[in-house]
Amino acid sequence: MGRINNHLVIMAGGVGSRFWPMSTAECPKQFIDVLGTGKTLLQLTVDRFGDLIDPSNIWVVTNEHYADIVAQQLPDMPKGNILCEPCRRNTAPCIAYVSWRIKSKDPKANIVVTPSDHVVMNVQEFQRVVRQCMAFTADSDAIVTLGMKPSRPETGYGYIQANLSASSLRNKEIFRVDSFREKPDLETAIQYIQKNNYFWNAGIFIWNVSTIVNAFRIYQPKLAKIFESMLPIYGTEREQQVINEKFPNCENISVDYAIMEKAEEIFVCPADFGWSDLGTWGSLLQQSKRDLYGNAVIGKEVSLFETHNCIIHTTQEKKVVVQGLDGYIVAEQNDTLLICKLSEEQRIKQFSGEN
Repeated sequence: MGRINNHLVIMAGGVGSRFWPMSTAECPKQFIDVLGTGKTLLQLTVDRFGDLIDPSNIWVVTNEHYADIVAQQLPDMPKGNILCEPCRRNTAPCIAYVSWRIKSKDPKANIVVTPSDHVVMNVQEFQRVVRQCMAFTADSDAIVTLGMKPSRPETGYGYIQANLSASSLRNKEIFRVDSFREKPDLETAIQYIQKNNYFWNAGIFIWNVSTIVNAFRIYQPKLAKIFESMLPIYGTEREQQVINEKFPNCENISVDYAIMEKAEEIFVCPADFGWSDLGTWGSLLQQSKRDLYGNAVIGKEVSLFETHNCIIHTTQEKKVVVQGLDGYIVAEQNDTLLICKLSEEQRIKQFSGEN
């Protein structure tokens, strides 16, 4: 199976204000330039796959309100590959929809599924890992998920427990999954990282289309029935209308609960390519280049005095001067300026006024 059958699915339907005031319900974080690179997180997600995926085989599943933003940011991708959810139903219905949609076009498709708002620092290593995982799933019934080697006892991520006693016969870097673990408390997370077989669950999956469709048929027959019934209308003018009618009837369930924790041929590829889900200002600080005093600055004319462990994101201002802060967020967007303790960033949603 060659590159012509490789497909990329990007889940880009998330909403929220974690990076407020930059991100809002109207323009969530996946559509903004969080890192100050000149590209949005969505655009960086596409870029990191390099020549692994042809632009005609890139699919984005998003909220119907964001379809125009996706089209503007990814002009080389066919507009027909932007699939719109009329409402949020978690990752299982999202993946089921796009899987049947791809199957109707390419029954031999080999698919990698990724969120739209993650960060990868070592793109070359990322591509190497994805390439070998796609080779592993192309002609098998295996499901592979990427496991990130933990660098700290993180309580904000789910974990994958791997069986490292023996690697797969076809690839020495891929192992069977023993179990998936929910986000732990700190004590449990410390126990996990003291062992060598626990990895962060990055939510990146690789499988061929027959494997995932069959998994839905076996483990989620109600979901499978909904999307199987739509085979005659995929790619037609009626598709969006029927999706709008049927999608709200889907169970609100994650693909982890729906498929991953039930299927038998589940494998993990442990990897280390500088990954972060960039869920908080604190995680952006950790992923950014910092000065000798622990500060990360995203912006041109920023001067810091007696300031430590801060994240400064001020790309629209001509000149910014910060003095005497320790452990703060300083961020601006349009007519809004945020100055907030990093330790209190969970309150940003309250500050933003968004529900």
